[in-house]
Amino acid sequence: MEQPNVNIEAIVQAVVAALRKEGQAPASGSQPSVAHAPGEFVIDLPDPTLPEARKIIGVDHPYDAEGLRNLRGTTTARIGVGRAGPRPKTGALLLFQADHGVTKDAIYGVVSDEVKNQFNLFTVQSMVKDRDEYLLRPDLGRKLSDEAKQTILERCVKNPQVQVVVGDGLSAAAVTNNLQYIFPVISDGLKSAGITMGTPFFVQNARVGLINDIGETLNAEMVVILLGERPGLGVADAMSAYMGYKPGPGKTDAERDVICMITHNGGTNPLEAGAYVVELIKRTLKYKASGVELKQLSGNES
Repeated sequence: MEQPNVNIEAIVQAVVAALRKEGQAPASGSQPSVAHAPGEFVIDLPDPTLPEARKIIGVDHPYDAEGLRNLRGTTTARIGVGRAGPRPKTGALLLFQADHGVTKDAIYGVVSDEVKNQFNLFTVQSMVKDRDEYLLRPDLGRKLSDEAKQTILERCVKNPQVQVVVGDGLSAAAVTNNLQYIFPVISDGLKSAGITMGTPFFVQNARVGLINDIGETLNAEMVVILLGERPGLGVADAMSAYMGYKPGPGKTDAERDVICMITHNGGTNPLEAGAYVVELIKRTLKYKASGVELKQLSGNES
């Protein structure tokens, strides 16, 4: 059968001409935020990242509107966003893309010297060469470079009771936004408890398993690493505090403890998290164990 000769360009030009004649492009019921000259071609949408946008119910004529509102209010998950045919609505799609952009910024971001200098943190590097290798080779992020080990041995107190380390992990934003709150609480809390802290430092391209290398290098009784968590589409600045008793080669996640989702954005407040870290450090040193073994020894101790 002979295919009709369709002039796509002519159709597009006709649609654009019609929109110009009307004065603005349709925008899902939204109003332009600024005045425009008559006949000017405008596509204007509200900012999809405002807090109100995250609470919008996009389902048209829901069966149980009140139930959907209640459900939507209990979670930050993307539910009730609605559909335009088989596709997401424009606002929901733009919000998803904006959150994805924030997530990428967190992963590829860099912790500034200003943030590190607040707490006199010098910087060393894992075995990773760059950020792309960091994402492809988690194993290299769990090991200190030879240069890093040398620097640590030269600048850090040996045999510390508690060695605190900061790492960018998968979110530089986590360190930038939370370190100023959690670090002083940990430092002051340990001092008040009579627990000595080693020389803190920062590791670029860090993974959790670094605590084994650090513990072995400095012969630390305990190592705590404050690390950026994997960002999500909504919260990209969450920090975790991992810690282990006498970490070294062969130690696994089962022998570590963690306090995660440390953020002002729907997680544990970093000030409160700092207090939790100090209490967990005290318990670890008391029982000389961490991870599963600590839970077994401490039982139901709160």
